[in-house]
Amino acid sequence: MAGRFEGKVAIITGASRGIGLGIAERLVAEGARVAITARGEEALAAAVEQLGGSARALGIAGKADDPAHRDAAIAQTVDAFGPIDFLVNNTGINPVYGPMIELEDRSARKIFEVNALAPLLWAQAVWSASMAERGGAIVNLASVAALRQPDGIGFYGSSKAMLIHITQQLAYELGPTVRVNGVAPAVVKTKFAEKLYEAGEEKVAQGYPLKRLGVPADIAGPVAFLLSEDASWVTGQILTLDGGVTLGGGV
Repeated sequence: MAGRFEGKVAIITGASRGIGLGIAERLVAEGARVAITARGEEALAAAVEQLGGSARALGIAGKADDPAHRDAAIAQTVDAFGPIDFLVNNTGINPVYGPMIELEDRSARKIFEVNALAPLLWAQAVWSASMAERGGAIVNLASVAALRQPDGIGFYGSSKAMLIHITQQLAYELGPTVRVNGVAPAVVKTKFAEKLYEAGEEKVAQGYPLKRLGVPADIAGPVAFLLSEDASWVTGQILTLDGGVTLGGGV
């Protein structure tokens, strides 16, 4: 697939590590130039170097739900690399764990704003900046938590369920110019998901028919497919990436 994304420009939110960085690595390996966002400047700088330096990657620090950061990131990306072809909304948070009936409204609002509203606003901004005229593709990172009733992370799952609907609505509204799809991963071995398998990775993996948890590369490949011309007749779809766990059992 080398060169599949030559000349293409992507923004990936929440990409200084984990799934986002894995996606960035895959796109760069296939020829793209990427702008990655995250809150920590040091982690972003390290990720940029890992991606090949300033010729291939640009790091922009800020919070995904901050309008000023969003506008600056898009402007800096266009200035550095040119019009934006791809947007990957990867940023997600889950600052609380426990029954949803006990969830504080402040936490609920923050989860909603980062996990559901921010991806919509990033899509609106990128559409206005370049995609309305040039076309492009968007991939949103949902979760299998949106497809079932998970213990302890119910509102996180609810926010991702809303993101799935936003994805499908945008696909309906933005075609044929822009394709919009999503992926719904199960547990992927990242710092973000550590709490879900810290008691014992092998034990958790027994609930998966493929008997292992995911790694960032398991998500990066399908995301690259959905952004590519190989998926030119695919829009409004949510690809479940779960090692088979939603077939029954497991987290």
